[in-house]
Amino acid sequence: MKELEGKSAAELARENQELRYRLEEAEDLIEAVRTGAVDALAIQGPEGPRIFTLEGADHGYRTLIEQMNEGAMLLSEDGTILYGNACLASWLGRALEEVIGGVFDTYIPLDFHAYWHALLLDSWRAGKGKGELPLRAQDGSLRPLSLSMNILSFHESPVLAVIATDLSAQEQIKAIQARVAEQNTVIARKNEEITQQQQARQALERVAAEASRILEGIPHIAWTADPTGRNTYLNRRWFDYTGHDVDSDPAHTFSALIHPDDLAGAVEQWRQSIATGRALELECRIRSAAGEYRWMLGRARPSRNEQGDIIQWIGAYTDIHEHKQALEHIDQAQHQLRDNNEQLTRANVDLDNFIYTASHDLKAPISNIEGLLHALLLELPAEAAGANDQVPLILTMMQDSVDRFKRTIEHLTEVTKLQKEHGHSAATLDVGRIITEVELDLAPLLLAAQATIDRTLSSCPTISFSEKNLRSVVYNLLSNALKYRAPERPPHIVVSCQREGDYAVLRVQDNGLGMNLRQDRPKLFGMFQRLHDHVEGSGIGLYMVKKIVENAGGRIEVESQLGVGSTFSVYFRR
Repeated sequence: MKELEGKSAAELARENQELRYRLEEAEDLIEAVRTGAVDALAIQGPEGPRIFTLEGADHGYRTLIEQMNEGAMLLSEDGTILYGNACLASWLGRALEEVIGGVFDTYIPLDFHAYWHALLLDSWRAGKGKGELPLRAQDGSLRPLSLSMNILSFHESPVLAVIATDLSAQEQIKAIQARVAEQNTVIARKNEEITQQQQARQALERVAAEASRILEGIPHIAWTADPTGRNTYLNRRWFDYTGHDVDSDPAHTFSALIHPDDLAGAVEQWRQSIATGRALELECRIRSAAGEYRWMLGRARPSRNEQGDIIQWIGAYTDIHEHKQALEHIDQAQHQLRDNNEQLTRANVDLDNFIYTASHDLKAPISNIEGLLHALLLELPAEAAGANDQVPLILTMMQDSVDRFKRTIEHLTEVTKLQKEHGHSAATLDVGRIITEVELDLAPLLLAAQATIDRTLSSCPTISFSEKNLRSVVYNLLSNALKYRAPERPPHIVVSCQREGDYAVLRVQDNGLGMNLRQDRPKLFGMFQRLHDHVEGSGIGLYMVKKIVENAGGRIEVESQLGVGSTFSVYFRR
């Protein structure tokens, strides 16, 4: 007191201005810790400037939501809580399972219900919104909150994402500001402001000490540098990582521990930031106490005074080693995938060439065989053919075999064309019209088999597709339903078509023989694969259907039960 009594009013005013400046720093500190607005902060303490960092960007978003000190929730249009984090549940004094599924306005005082419903409605209309209201905990206490809301898509459905911020800290800051205003009034009147200044100074020191205790425990490297880039502070996390002694090596430089391959780039980026005043962001490897280089994400921002001059740099390093390794593994996998795709493309080309060559080279021999068979028929005496009933039968079987061989060669030629048809010119087609035309083509078979077809095509959309290919798909599916019919009942086929998302889906359901998909699925769409040998065919039809649909960006699916029937679903991209 004796020391203060000898001071002039100007000296007291300067001390009061210093007190207000430190109070502003404390407010900035509290606001930064509460909102997470910065990566790092510089705090002036008795021992000089110290650095503290907030959580880094390498944490997963889910971990951030679950562990942050802000309330988070997802709301439906009627205000039902679809999701909430632990912080929100703790504010309400309830278990998280009790909160999720409840209605949010249950926790809002009745006086604020009308305001909340209006805010909710406006946020859904505008896509976002902000507001303030209190929440009532289970013990009856009220907590003032600031709400920030945005509409997001969750599982293809709109939800209202809400971040709730506790306003209690702001009220505390306002209380401190009120104390400072009161002190300024007392200073203007009499010397009693000296005691009030001392009290305010002690309060600020307690705030700074508490902040130091909290931020020093954050597991990230933090540092400061002067405007020229010279390091002035390193937190304990740096010394724990590098193994250096905090007392004997208080200002160890980064450059000695940065990987040689990364050093030049890191130094150049740091030099440019110092020269331009722009924030620094870089990735480099830093050696640990165990001699291991680990990838770090380095960030630094300038701290400026009221005149806009840089007074220091505040930075942090975050360990991203596992993240970088994962990216390298993904890159290697992508290279491997590209190599595999190239090999597969070459194999497909070789297969196309083989099929084309084989089908072309087989045409001449089979034509020769057919010619020889016809010559034999001409040379064979009539009495020799009539003497043995087996001769005409054998000749007929030989001709049937030749015909089947020729059809197989034709199908192979079609497959070769199909392989090269990706990107074939398309037209806008009415799927229902194509189905009707194919039914007319199959009318004799339908009549012979006494088959019935039920059609549900009223909601069938148009698609952009090759008409020839679409006709081939429909023909194969309908003819297969007739070929593989059950002998003990007339064929009944149900054809439907409707829009499903980005696809037009054609379904052909029959009551035929059916399949054991657990056993037959691997060879169902294979070339020359047949599941029923008693029916004539080459085993290429479903292979071609699958190729046609997949070449156009669609897919084919099948459901079947042995002895009951099958359903083929073809997805055409619209």
